[in-house]
Amino acid sequence: MNDSPALKFPVSVNNLPQKGIIVTIKADERERGALARDHGLEAVKFFAAEFHVLPWKKQGVKVQGRIDADIVQSCIATLEPLDARIAEKVDTVFVPEDSKLARIRLDESGEMLIDAEGPDMPETFSGDHIDIGAVAEEFFDLAIDPYPRKPGLPEQILPQETVTPDVEKPVSPFAKLSHWKKKP
Repeated sequence: MNDSPALKFPVSVNNLPQKGIIVTIKADERERGALARDHGLEAVKFFAAEFHVLPWKKQGVKVQGRIDADIVQSCIATLEPLDARIAEKVDTVFVPEDSKLARIRLDESGEMLIDAEGPDMPETFSGDHIDIGAVAEEFFDLAIDPYPRKPGLPEQILPQETVTPDVEKPVSPFAKLSHWKKKP
């Protein structure tokens, strides 16, 4: 992914209404081309995202929504183009960099406490804006299948080595040295 996101949609978080705001993003042709290039895709035919951005706790921001996209990827086995559909839910929290909620919890021995089944750690932001476009692009990237395969391909494409009883095993290069062995 590029350092500069293909989608940019800064949202001010200073004065969010209590009920939040709805942010809708529909990528134009230039943005879809940048998304395809930045994420190693053949094409992005359609990209849309809708988010509900609302205040969370004292200074945090909660972002909930959905990303829908139609993309074209290359099959990892045949390199043929494959159409794929992305429908990804987004539910994440942002807190200011100096927030106590952004600190990593440690136990008494200094080990990091992580609950695999629990909520993710809040993301941090600086300033008074969050780039919702970058959030959409990050979740879009996570939803892309890293190993797309054409339907109907066998699991094993490369021929498996098979040993038939008629074939002799090759002679070891050390076989001739076996007679040097001292006998008791």
